Amino acid sequence: MKEVILHVYDVTNSGSEKTNNTILNINKVFKDAIGLGGIFHSAVQVYGEDEWSFGFCEHGTGVFSCPSGKNPMYTYREGIVLGKTNFSIFKVNQILRELSREWPGSDYDLLAKNCNHFCDEFCESLGVPKLPGWVNRFANAGDAAMEIAGNTAFRFRQAKTEIVSASKVAYRFLAGVTSSNGSAPDSPTNSNTRVPRFQASWFKNLITNGAKPSSTDVDDQDEDARLQRQHSKQGTDQLLRQSSQQEHELPPPHQNFRHDV
Repeated sequence: MKEVILHVYDVTNSGSEKTNNTILNINKVFKDAIGLGGIFHSAVQVYGEDEWSFGFCEHGTGVFSCPSGKNPMYTYREGIVLGKTNFSIFKVNQILRELSREWPGSDYDLLAKNCNHFCDEFCESLGVPKLPGWVNRFANAGDAAMEIAGNTAFRFRQAKTEIVSASKVAYRFLAGVTSSNGSAPDSPTNSNTRVPRFQASWFKNLITNGAKPSSTDVDDQDEDARLQRQHSKQGTDQLLRQSSQQEHELPPPHQNFRHDV
């Protein structure tokens, strides 16, 4: 059995001393003081004096090795023994060759596919525990935030499409109601006299409450229509009575007699 060692570095390769010092301070606060995490590079050592990790390159594999704990691009922090593997050096080299094909440098992504993700997969292939959560927590949180943002944007686009579709349906509905009212408004054979009003109320209820009209709503609509017809009939009867009364009150017409001379 062979020990598997994780080597952890502070990421200080920005090219700016001020930025590098800021990262060191962030790691001290969030890792050393709080234990939450930080901005780290990691590599795995199994056999020999080299450690293995993953980074960006335009062509070829992103898997590379360097002397353990001596990567010149970063500031070494600590080594952690993750466990022991039962694999021989021959098997470990085979695993590394397979990972080299599966991890091209052009696929490197700071949040979704970085050196810590590679070390996680390497350790899993070796049969030892993955990296401690704090090593890659910031990248995982950032990746989750990006995924949430992407899903949110997709849902907004989907909602916009649904709203446009609903608007088209509503427009066709209202156009149909207008056409129906204009074609036969007073026809006694029109069985849909109360339908436009009922459908309009149902449509409004659907938009505001997301529910179909209850039986009470239907009864209320029928009662309103009945009262309207009753008031209309009463108004017509009253007009007829007034007209008849006025005819009786008028003076008799003058008769013009013509006298021939």
